[in-house]
Amino acid sequence: MSSGATAELADLVNEWLRIDQNPGTKREISDLWAAGHTEELNKRLRSRIEFGTAGRLRGRMEAGWSRMNDLIVIQASQGLCAYVLEHVDNARNRGAVIGYDHRYNSERWALLTAAAFLDKGVKAYLYRDLVHTPMVPFGVKKLNAACGIMITASHNPKNDNGYKVYCENGVQIIGPHDKGISASIAANLDPKRWDADSVLANPLCIDRTREMVEGYFDHIASLSQYNALNGSTDIKFVNTSMHGVGHVFVDRSFERFGFRPFIPVKEQQHPDPEFPSVRFPNPEEAGALDLAIRTAEATGATYVLAQDPDADRFSAAERKVDGTWVTFTGDQLGAIFAGRILAQYKASGKPLEKLSMVASTVSSKLIEAMAAAEGFNFTECLTGFKYIGNTALALVEKGFEVPFGYEEAIGFMIGSEIRDKDGVSAAVFFAELVALLHREGKTASSFLEELYERYGYFQTNNSYFVCDDPLVIDRIFTRVRNYDGQGSGRTPSYPKSIAGLEVTSVVDLTLGYDTTNPPTYKPSLPLSSGHMIQFRAASEGLKVVLTTRTSGTEPKIKYYLEGSGQDRDAVQGVLREVVRELGDEWMQASLNSLGRPS
Repeated sequence: MSSGATAELADLVNEWLRIDQNPGTKREISDLWAAGHTEELNKRLRSRIEFGTAGRLRGRMEAGWSRMNDLIVIQASQGLCAYVLEHVDNARNRGAVIGYDHRYNSERWALLTAAAFLDKGVKAYLYRDLVHTPMVPFGVKKLNAACGIMITASHNPKNDNGYKVYCENGVQIIGPHDKGISASIAANLDPKRWDADSVLANPLCIDRTREMVEGYFDHIASLSQYNALNGSTDIKFVNTSMHGVGHVFVDRSFERFGFRPFIPVKEQQHPDPEFPSVRFPNPEEAGALDLAIRTAEATGATYVLAQDPDADRFSAAERKVDGTWVTFTGDQLGAIFAGRILAQYKASGKPLEKLSMVASTVSSKLIEAMAAAEGFNFTECLTGFKYIGNTALALVEKGFEVPFGYEEAIGFMIGSEIRDKDGVSAAVFFAELVALLHREGKTASSFLEELYERYGYFQTNNSYFVCDDPLVIDRIFTRVRNYDGQGSGRTPSYPKSIAGLEVTSVVDLTLGYDTTNPPTYKPSLPLSSGHMIQFRAASEGLKVVLTTRTSGTEPKIKYYLEGSGQDRDAVQGVLREVVRELGDEWMQASLNSLGRPS
């Protein structure tokens, strides 16, 4: 390092040592400095952790501005409190709802968060026990709070934790609030209070835990249509909460739906911040459901239900007649839920034109096809439930009823009470649908096949390329935007075909260019902070939707690919060719030394 860079790093170290009052994290930085670990110190101190795609701060629990620790939580809480007091009416009296899960430091950071709000005379509705993430937006809505905070890192590894923020509307923060809160944090960096011991004794720290939990289960019970029949089903369900907080919530929800108890995966039943049986406590990860499936086979269960550790996401698997297991993708579950909700809405006699469903733009287009055939509204939005929730609220303002929204990353919004994903409501709603199908001699898989027969076969193939060089990523996307060298200025020239299919439309949410919307060519969706382009292509009964985007948290170029048509073999064949051409020709994976998942 140059002398100037060393001096700058020394200033950062000294600033941390001046301001941090936690002996453990303070010692981390001083020990790294004494040992000359400048590279590690640069990683931790050169940049500040920022709100990501899920409207939260999330990272490894270590000392440093780019990590999660006491100091970051205090600063975030001071900045958020100041922002809310300035921008939300009657915020001091309406207060903040604060929840936490079982991870290391979660309870302490919830107390530190409450302390920052109490210090400014703002009520703190602090949950007195472990809760799953949807309890925070539920509480914000029921208590008419000014904001909500959940301390969790969701399905991240055990060494991570996070700080998730909800606006007064009960939805995760979006722009401009994320930038506004970040600016307010920067203006409130000096910690005013480190002591959390007296928080619970403060008269402004209010306990409404029992009332909110009972209200949540009343909401769950309202989602059931066949409560009187559910208890008679002979289907056995296995449920895993992935060492998280979900077990007690799913257990009680099964009871409120009238079901007999499910079979728990005992090794994963109780909250454990070590996550001893899974490396990544994420139901989407390969092998994550292995223990649950073994439990199901040992007990004769037909279905496995799973939530991630903070229980806001849901996955499921089904044992087929031949004894093999199918784990449903997020898009397949989205289709199954949408099909059931559509049937419920039709049976209600309400006009279909008042029904609307929401999905992220990288999710399956099956619901889009369903909406076109049935006559209800379907709306796309950017990836993330902060967009899905706000889009749902905007549609309600226009007179629509929005009982369902989802994203392909196994996030599902069931009903209109909580405008966020909820793995508990999704689990019991799925269980009731399975019980109904069983009475009709069907399964979840056969129901999905019926949807394919009615609306066309849809298959996804999502993956990514690994690239840790931002300049290479920029070069790749620059080339895609001027593929034939005929582009000029603000008028890009994208590839005209892929896998023998003609590209029929391109929506570039980085440039703000939509080929389907002349003469302005402005997209209807808001722009993305990273690279994001969606292509649609078609030929002879086949359709393909390909979205490529950079990850905001990982060194990846992600792609979301879906093919559709009546001929299943043709769809599968064209998907293989699209993946090949995307990697070999569009991304030039070999030339650019792009990695691929094993």
